[in-house]
Amino acid sequence: MLHPWIAQRTTTFDSSGIRKVFDLAAQMKDPINLSIGQPDFDVPEPVRQACIDAIQSRKNSYALTQGMPVLREKLQQQVDAEFGHADRKVFVSSGTSGGLVLTMLSLVNPGDEVIIFDPFFVMYQPLVSLVGGTAVLIDTYPDFRIDLNRVAEAITPRTKLILLNSPANPTGATATAAEIEGLAKLAAERNVALLSDEIYRAFCYDEPFLSPAKFNDQTIVIDGFSKSHAMTGWRLGFVHGPAAVIDTMVKLQQYTFVCAPQPVQWAGAVAMDVDVSGYVEQYRKKRDLIYEEQVEQLFHRFAEHPGYRLTVDLESLTIADAFGLQLAFHVDDFRRHCLRNGLDDIALTLQHEDKITAYEAAREQA
Repeated sequence: MLHPWIAQRTTTFDSSGIRKVFDLAAQMKDPINLSIGQPDFDVPEPVRQACIDAIQSRKNSYALTQGMPVLREKLQQQVDAEFGHADRKVFVSSGTSGGLVLTMLSLVNPGDEVIIFDPFFVMYQPLVSLVGGTAVLIDTYPDFRIDLNRVAEAITPRTKLILLNSPANPTGATATAAEIEGLAKLAAERNVALLSDEIYRAFCYDEPFLSPAKFNDQTIVIDGFSKSHAMTGWRLGFVHGPAAVIDTMVKLQQYTFVCAPQPVQWAGAVAMDVDVSGYVEQYRKKRDLIYEEQVEQLFHRFAEHPGYRLTVDLESLTIADAFGLQLAFHVDDFRRHCLRNGLDDIALTLQHEDKITAYEAAREQA
């Protein structure tokens, strides 16, 4: 029974499934946590030092709501250089999640429809429900490709927003250039807002990253430093798009998140000049190793389960079942450091049948 003080809007969605992972892991001895998108490298030293310097120099007060000039102006220059749009403004948000919340609050009215590609990041659908919208899910199984005809058919007079996430969480799939351009032009033709979550843009291994904002100058883009610079706990993101939309989001930030932490913004300005290509290359090598040498073996192992599909997330080296539940599991001889150290360790670990057996056991308990 709902407590009489609890708002009705909170009943439209449930707690994240990640809690199930944590509950399962709590019953295990020394589990390996693969439940969240935490990079396997630390924040680069120059960025850490920049934050320390900012704190020591007493840059610890409230920041400007729209972002400190040291970071915001640098971001604006970067955005202008990439897109060259006459009407594209940037502000600093409290993480990309804060940017998502403010986008939904700014654009979606009760009853509006938001198109989301399934599978999707766990936060998307609850945020739509929180603001009174209706999530319209477009199934992309089994290959995670975007069918533009299905998108066109899903658009109704109530459609306010299409949400694109590429490279995608949780699948790691990257939309093709044709899909991105087609979606951008379709949104423009039908006068539907397009929101592009680009937090994983640094992790495009086989071809350059492509934003739908290249083809639709009204696209709203959310980005940040959590994945590219391992700054997940620092809560530093940014959003850019048409000035009228950005100004509304800044207004709402005044009364919600207030600002992103000031010392973190000074560190973010330094982070923009830090080369992370080495980290990206390490991820690419791990992706290639998993894909070229192990994926066929893993799919063969699970083929005996009728109707069961194993998804290997090539971006983050997680294993998920067909429902997107990412499981933490324990193997006695699984070397805890293998995901953070040499590729030889990964190759050695993946040869162990015990690893797959333990995963199956964990799935049965889920």
